[in-house]
Amino acid sequence: MTEIIDGDAVASQIREDLTDAIERLADAGARPGLATVLMGDDPASETYVNMKQRDCEEVGIESYHVDVDGDAPPETLYDEIAALNENDDVHGYIVQAPVPDHVDYREVIRRVDPAKDVDGFHPENVGRLVAGDARFRPCTPHGVQKLLESADVDTEGKDVTIVGRSDIVGKPLANLLIQKADDGNATVTVCHSRTDDLAEKTRSADVVVAATGVPELIDGSMIGEGAVVIDVGVNRVDADNEKGYELVGDVEFESAKEQASAITPVPGGVGPMTRAMLLYNTVKAASLQEDVDVELP
Repeated sequence: MTEIIDGDAVASQIREDLTDAIERLADAGARPGLATVLMGDDPASETYVNMKQRDCEEVGIESYHVDVDGDAPPETLYDEIAALNENDDVHGYIVQAPVPDHVDYREVIRRVDPAKDVDGFHPENVGRLVAGDARFRPCTPHGVQKLLESADVDTEGKDVTIVGRSDIVGKPLANLLIQKADDGNATVTVCHSRTDDLAEKTRSADVVVAATGVPELIDGSMIGEGAVVIDVGVNRVDADNEKGYELVGDVEFESAKEQASAITPVPGGVGPMTRAMLLYNTVKAASLQEDVDVELP
């Protein structure tokens, strides 16, 4: 019987396990602080920021928020970033993507203090990850690793096919899974829009990670029997229901479930883990900056 990997449950356990570290920091006079920066009024980004703030309140992390007018010049955003870099109460922060078209997101990331870059996107942190000395693992790839661990999937010696080569998921996850580590040691294939015969690559994999942003790109015919399927995609498609839409992944769930030994649903799979690992990185950032040893889950 196929195991449905419950991301909500795993994320809830991580949040619960973080409370001991947060209490240890509080006893040392250091309450972790996470800030969110939102430029513009993108509804999806606003919803995501609100969810992060609720997550902080649940575990005892102090949350801060900065709104920047979407029509403001880039320098207005840069000034807010500089202020956060100097704010000792803020141990980590994120600039919510997307930013308006007139702002260079790569320049935004370069201006973030690497020690407070809890997304793990700054070039310094990317370099440390590739070198095997990560300060912060990017939230979604780290969440994927935690989900595999929760399902007792040992990646050592396994063939993993990642469909998607983004800087946020595909590339960092590939780097993490090939490293000499208990949650690594895999043989990784990274596929993308120019890959020939994608189905051949996915069918031969022990683990398939779908992260393309293309609704239901991968169906059961592309999954080898007994493979583990991790669906990172969250796509809104039209549906005949009260909302007028439904959320689906990059994997066609019902047919893939017939082939897989374990699979993540959408919603309720990878999404909750991304938010949980942001809290994880914030607690780690606070422990490093305050020089307080804590045990992280």
